[in-house]
Amino acid sequence: MRTGRRATTVSMAALATALGLAGLTGLASAPATAVTLTDASTPSALTGMWAWGNPIDPATDARGTGDAAFDPAALAAFASAHRLQTVYLSVPWAADQGEFATWLPAAVSALHGAGVTTVAALGGDPAWATQPELAATWTRTALATAPFDAIQFDVEPWVGATDDQLPGIVAQLGTMYDTAAQAAGGVPVGADLPWWLQAKAQPGGSGTLFQTLLPHLDSVAIVAFSDHADGDDGIVALARPAAAAASAAGLPFSVGVETDSPQVAGGAGATFGDDTAAVLEAQTAIVRSELSGLTGYRGVTVEHLLSWQALLAR
Repeated sequence: MRTGRRATTVSMAALATALGLAGLTGLASAPATAVTLTDASTPSALTGMWAWGNPIDPATDARGTGDAAFDPAALAAFASAHRLQTVYLSVPWAADQGEFATWLPAAVSALHGAGVTTVAALGGDPAWATQPELAATWTRTALATAPFDAIQFDVEPWVGATDDQLPGIVAQLGTMYDTAAQAAGGVPVGADLPWWLQAKAQPGGSGTLFQTLLPHLDSVAIVAFSDHADGDDGIVALARPAAAAASAAGLPFSVGVETDSPQVAGGAGATFGDDTAAVLEAQTAIVRSELSGLTGYRGVTVEHLLSWQALLAR
C-alpha cells in the first residue's frame, strides 16, 4: 500500500471534474492549465471506495449503467485527486463478453496508472452463498478479463435472516470464499462484512461469526454505516470490536462508510449523504485517529463513487 502523498500534475478542468467541487466548476470549461497537487500536512483518512457502475450504454448491453464517471480517464482522475489506494470496481457476470471486455482492462490499467495499488473485482449475488461454483466462475472470468489485484465479495445472504439462521449462512459463505480462492489461484480474496457479525456468538462458544469467516479471507472491509464517529452508535464504537478481531487475526482491514441518500442507506443516521464533504472528512479523521493504531488498518473506504461525487458537488 502507498502510505504517502505524491505530487501529481493534472489539468484544472480534470481537477474540477474529478473533485466535483462547486467552487471549481467554473474551471471545468477553462483552458487546461497545469496545477500540482503536493503533499498535504494532513492527508485524508479516505483511502478507498466502492465503485458500482460502468460507462456501458444500457441500450447496447442490459448490464450497462451508462455512467460517464466510470470512463477510465474519469476514474483515474478522481482516484488521483483523492489519493486513493484501493478501488473496488464492480464486475458483471460474463465480464469477458461485449464492451465490458474492453472497458474493464482499460479501467484497471488507468487506475493503476493513477497510483491505485489495489484494484479489486467487486461482485456479489446472494445466491452465490449456496452455489459457490458460480462465485468461482465469476472469479475466473474477472481475472481473465482484466489485471485485477484482488477479488472483493459483497454477498449479503443475511438480509431478512433470523439469528438462528446466521451460523448456517456464515458456514456457506466460508465455503464460497474458499471455492473462489481456489479459482483465484493466489490472487487475494476479500469481503465486505457488517460490524454486527462480531456481536454474534458462534454456537458452541468458539468465538464470533465474524471471527469464523476471517480464516477464509485475505482482507476485510468492515461495514459500519453511521454519520458520526463518536458515541455508542458511532463508527468507532461499531467498528472497533471487528477491527480488533481482524487485527488479531493478521488481516488487513478498512472501515466502510456510506454517502448514499438516507432513503437508500436506511436513515439519515446511517449516511453522510445528507451532510457535507467537510463533515465526512472530519468524522473519518476521528476514525483514523482511534483505529489506526491497530495492526492491519488500511483506512476508510467510501460507499460509493457516484454518491460521493454528488456529496462533493454540493
